[in-house]
Amino acid sequence: MQDVRILLVDDEKSVRFALERLLLTHEGWEIVGMASNGRDAVGKAGDLKPDVVIMDISMPEMNGLEATPRIKKVTPGTEVLLFSQHGSAGIVQEAQAAGASGFLSKSRPDSIIAAVEAMAEHRPFFDSNDSLGRF
Repeated sequence: MQDVRILLVDDEKSVRFALERLLLTHEGWEIVGMASNGRDAVGKAGDLKPDVVIMDISMPEMNGLEATPRIKKVTPGTEVLLFSQHGSAGIVQEAQAAGASGFLSKSRPDSIIAAVEAMAEHRPFFDSNDSLGRF
């Protein structure tokens, strides 16, 4: 089992804690921190050096698309998985352009384990609720 350090970023506390419960069932995975907006996420990523950041796109202060390139700048080895209620080809392209290694629609929480496993192996994972699949 590979150890994976994860930072969870979502403006909804219930989403952060639901993700934490789900991800901690995976042996060797650790939630090293949580943030409620992109600005906080950039600072915590710099301090905590997570392997994977799972981040909502729509948040106050700084959204996930704005925070992603900043996180990649301060911790280039960190993989960013953007997570959103809205899954479309356009949003997936925006996620890729921002430097994210993956995208997952919130309507597909069953895929979160596979997405984090891909991120931990530095493989891309792009999935949405429009049947775009991985590419």
